[in-house]
Amino acid sequence: MRPDLLDILRCPVCRGELSMTVGARDGEEIVTGSLACPKCSVRYPIEDGIPDLLPPDERD
Repeated sequence: MRPDLLDILRCPVCRGELSMTVGARDGEEIVTGSLACPKCSVRYPIEDGIPDLLPPDERD
């Protein structure tokens, strides 16, 4: 995931702004980590560079 995408992504649950925690990078690309919404306290994982923005009740 490119860090600049954080400027346009919003929480699917409440539409709040997201913050990012980086686990691993590959150059500028975020490979692992998470996105979090401080407004509703929902976390979204980033795995293999792809953020999983499904609401928690719709994930596997």
